[in-house]
Amino acid sequence: MELAIELASQEEALFIFGAGDAHLRQIRDGLDIQVAARNGVIRIEGDEGLVRRAEQLLKDMAELYRAGDPLPDLYVESRLARIKADDEREKGGAEESGSPDAKQRKLTPQERATVRSLARSKGQEGYIEAIIRNELIFCIGPAGTGKTYLAVRLAVDGLRSGDYQKLILCRPAVEAGEKLGFLPGDFQAKVNPYLQPLYDALNDVLGMEQVKRYIEREIIEIIPLAYMRGRTLNNAFIILDEGQNTTASQMKMFLTRLGMGSKVVANGDVTQFDLPEEQLSGLVHAAPLMKDIHGIAWVELEKMDIVRHPLVKKIVEAYEAAENNSTPKGQ
Repeated sequence: MELAIELASQEEALFIFGAGDAHLRQIRDGLDIQVAARNGVIRIEGDEGLVRRAEQLLKDMAELYRAGDPLPDLYVESRLARIKADDEREKGGAEESGSPDAKQRKLTPQERATVRSLARSKGQEGYIEAIIRNELIFCIGPAGTGKTYLAVRLAVDGLRSGDYQKLILCRPAVEAGEKLGFLPGDFQAKVNPYLQPLYDALNDVLGMEQVKRYIEREIIEIIPLAYMRGRTLNNAFIILDEGQNTTASQMKMFLTRLGMGSKVVANGDVTQFDLPEEQLSGLVHAAPLMKDIHGIAWVELEKMDIVRHPLVKKIVEAYEAAENNSTPKGQ
């Protein structure tokens, strides 16, 4: 198969080609295809499947340039490695993603560096490693332990490296112990207050302008959990926040959205429920069902993993002491 990709400008071409056309040579040698560039046009020739994957890689690089993002270190190497792994899996040469070895595989030097740069506690280190190694991750822990922030950081890294094409963040639209009554505005205006913590995490990682650009281009979606119904999400990094406020049926619906090439992180704090008194939490319900399934990781962060203001840890401890003899709601 042969196809051509036309680039928008000389500057875009230089960004994609790399110094001395290094990126094009990597793609050519890594995929064993023919790659040539002339007058702002890249021509690719070879096996149809590999040509299509190379085309997508080059288009993703162009998208990074147009969004004003730098090309991450080892971007091309990372994408080529994933392409090869996908190709082997399609041919039946790879192990099942849910095999016991998936959890125990050694981290690459780059992955180990990521863990060191992000983790601020032993618990966070285990959480980051679980996200890197697994396709479905549950994390429970008190406020301030970095459950959402760290997942967002790794998701954004995955977007920039090309491992994922989309980032989807969702949470149940449940009132935090209050009856807010009528809220003015259209539907989006009504649900935005529930989603604001997700915007806060993204803005902290990417900056408001970049977040706005990604949302406009539908690379990032921030949506109520109900919007997930009926979708199958491929090549996406999906984060559920406030998972303790899902019902059992909502959690089942959410988990079954997982598509090929995607990763799901479901977070929650089982000390803070906003569900009706008689309603079982979907996060609590899922725990005994999922804990023994290979490829699914469970992480429990504790108060020593809290990285907010020092008083937050003391506040959590005070509430724990007061509630020590009571049964948490939802169990």
